[in-house]
Amino acid sequence: MMVGIVLLTVATILILAGLAHRVLDRMHLSDRAALVFVLGMIAGSFVEIPLVGGLSPITVNLGGAVLPTALAVYVLARAGTSWERWRAVIAVVVATAVIYGLSKYVNFGEKAMPIEPIYLWAVIAAIVSYLVGRSRRTAFVSATLSMVLLDVVHVVETGILGLRAATRIGGAGAFDAIVLAGILAVILAEVFGEARERLAGGPHGGPDRPPGLGREFGDRPGGGE
Repeated sequence: MMVGIVLLTVATILILAGLAHRVLDRMHLSDRAALVFVLGMIAGSFVEIPLVGGLSPITVNLGGAVLPTALAVYVLARAGTSWERWRAVIAVVVATAVIYGLSKYVNFGEKAMPIEPIYLWAVIAAIVSYLVGRSRRTAFVSATLSMVLLDVVHVVETGILGLRAATRIGGAGAFDAIVLAGILAVILAEVFGEARERLAGGPHGGPDRPPGLGREFGDRPGGGE
């Protein structure tokens, strides 16, 4: 969990320094709300909520699953248009399918891997989420939820196969991957979305622009959200 906690600590510093205001504004999050979620995730990473007991106990991590999911749902609910919400749902499905397929059907030898597979899934989830979502909000929602769903799918799969193993949704390495995927997805959307806007001559304003889609550059499918 150290990677995730370090990333969240850096995010906290950026928020307190006022350097994340523009990104948070486009995601309809105030600095205070963002700090509550970030600090809650750090503290909640040490809290495991039991779901199923017995020989195959299942727990869900408060900071690694419950709070990230709540944040993603909140951001999705604040989306400017119904199409943006559907685009986020499509991105979640696609990203989850891609990383699940890779995790099951591609054999990555540990010696050939420069990073642990769970971090690779996070990077791939972030890239796919941005390519499909094409905005900060949808990329964040998709990357976060797809990594949580990957854990859920593995829990269901373990149950179907009758394997006896303790499973932690959003715990341990999954916590790191969920945090990494969400932050990286936003960074990709911020960097490449901004570049796309500038190459396109900037966002379009005017009375036809949907309300609530950002103030500084606008929220266009090209990546301004």
